[in-house]
Parts: sequence; structure tokens; C-alpha cells
Amino acid sequence: MLENLLKGGPLMVPLILCSLISLAVVYDRWFAFRQNRKVDTQSLRSKVLGHLRNNDISAAISECQTARGPIASVILAGLNSYEQLRGKNESSETMRLVVGQVMEDYSAQAMSVVNRRLDVLTTIGTAAPLLGMTGTVTGMIASFAGLAEAGSVGGSGGAVANGIAEAMITTAVGLIVALLAVIPQSVFNRWSDEIELEIEEANSEIVEFILTHH
Repeated sequence: MLENLLKGGPLMVPLILCSLISLAVVYDRWFAFRQNRKVDTQSLRSKVLGHLRNNDISAAISECQTARGPIASVILAGLNSYEQLRGKNESSETMRLVVGQVMEDYSAQAMSVVNRRLDVLTTIGTAAPLLGMTGTVTGMIASFAGLAEAGSVGGSGGAVANGIAEAMITTAVGLIVALLAVIPQSVFNRWSDEIELEIEEANSEIVEFILTHH
């Protein structure tokens, strides 16, 4: 197996590096998303609203601090802002605008953490096939160079075979590396969209509570 990979020529080096980086990013993001998905966010949101209805904002804040994760962090930012504004006896409209803006701003930060390093998978998914195609070109060049050195089409086919092997191996490896980056990225993007949607729903719930209870 290793011997066949080595026949792919010098472009196998960046392709192997891309595969290692891709695997590292996939593992890192999979672990992070797995931790986030362990949090029962529906239950968290329900508990937070229950505490708010009971006028116990400290308990609501405590729930978010215990839960952690991007959704809990965004809700926590909104609750902290709400607590400060309520202490200043601000109007419900002011609290709605400020808390909504705070949660929106913090959600952007939270999503940047959620989507961290996913752009690396995008780059590898794009670059790996191009590296493979480059290997195809260099392999074919080597094949024709082998034919030229042999002096005729009927000469030694060893150099030609090596060039074709280089072309095929780099192409295949490039496609495999790209697939190993693109498929997980697609899954991660879907999970990221789910988190973003739930953050928006939590934002709406907190803002609606402020409007209806003040």
C-alpha cells in the first residue's frame, strides 16, 4: 500500500498532509459538536422561561451557567443584560431592544466558535482534487518523457507505466482526501444550522417574555 502511494510522486506529500489536517479537524469538530448535542437545550429553554415567569432571574442564570454550550451562552448574555436593565427600571421597549441586540451580537460570536476550522475543510475539499489533477498532468508529462527517451513508441514501457501510475494514484488520492473533508463538513454545517436556528428561537422567546411581562 505504501509502495503504491509513493508511486504517486512528490504531490503525494501535500495530499498526505491535507488528509492528516482534515482528519484532525474532523475529530476536533466532531468532539465539539458531540459535546454541544449532549445538552438538552429544549429543557434548558423551558426551565429558563419558567424561572423568569417566577421572577427568579438568578435561577435562570444559574441554569445557563451549568448547561454551557453556545445556546446556553447566548441566553446567559441576554439574561445578564436583562438583569442589569431591570435594576435600572428601564422600559420594556428599551429592555427588548437592548437584550435582543446583546443576544444577537453574542450569537455571532458563539457561531464563530461553533464553525471554527470548518473553512479548513472547505479549503482541503477544493485543493485536494486540484492537487490530484496536477499529479495527473505531471504523470502524463513523465510518461511522454519516457517515450521520448525510449526513442520510439515501441521502446521500453517502464517509464511510461510509472508516469501513468503517478497520474492515476494522485488523482485517486486527491478525490479521496476531498471526500473525507467535504462529507463531514456537510454534516457539521447541518448541525451548525440547527444550533443557529435554536439560538434565534431562544432570542425570540426572551424578547417576547420581556414584552409580555413588563
